[in-house]
Amino acid sequence: MGLNRRSFLLGSGLTAAGLVGSWLGEADRAEAAPLKVNTAIQADETPRSCQPQDPLAALLEGNERFAAAWQSNNTATTMAARAEAMSSLWTKGCYLPGDTLTTGQAPWASILSCADSRVSPEWIFDAAPADLFVIRSAGNTAFDNAIASLEFGVATLHTPLIMVMGHSDCGAVKAARDSAPLTPLLEQLVKPIRASLSPENTLATAIKRNAGFAAKQLTQRSRVLADAEVDGRLTIVVSYFDIRSGKVSLV
Repeated sequence: MGLNRRSFLLGSGLTAAGLVGSWLGEADRAEAAPLKVNTAIQADETPRSCQPQDPLAALLEGNERFAAAWQSNNTATTMAARAEAMSSLWTKGCYLPGDTLTTGQAPWASILSCADSRVSPEWIFDAAPADLFVIRSAGNTAFDNAIASLEFGVATLHTPLIMVMGHSDCGAVKAARDSAPLTPLLEQLVKPIRASLSPENTLATAIKRNAGFAAKQLTQRSRVLADAEVDGRLTIVVSYFDIRSGKVSLV
């Protein structure tokens, strides 16, 4: 029942071009077979059927799978080998059919992350559609609409976890540290980032401090989120994604 990236890639134009078939030998094909997933389907599936007992552990386990594939991709010597490395993802997720998802959504974690094209939470955490409630903006700042969206996630969708995720080589934090002139809207965007920084910070430290500052802003500016955290209905964590290794670490 699970959506399988390997099957998709091997059945796509890559195969037609002979890129994959010539790269894998028969022994390698057997070794690279997709992981088996539980094909049993609940008779009474709901949008909450895929809720993990420990959302944070589920995120970190998903990232371990992504990081392993990403590092194999880093060392691959052909485009086909890179595709093969990344196609190992999406084999251990809990996937619900569209018929079930049309009845509603029940994401089990909210992610406030950067808009950077290299930082897609669904990939980074090897997550299925409907797992994550994602809000993105340059610099993963806690802007008004982001906080409002997270309030909706907690109050209406009952997401028990918010992760604010910074990442290596963040362009928004670089811009905040730089003295180059910015447009009025960009100046407004980097203002909260600058508020989190100290002159002696390295870029990596500045990125982590900015993510931590954004996380604090959530409960300082939102009574909904603050009350949920106090009541034990919400946990807020801060993390850092390293683009080179593909690993997410808690800050």
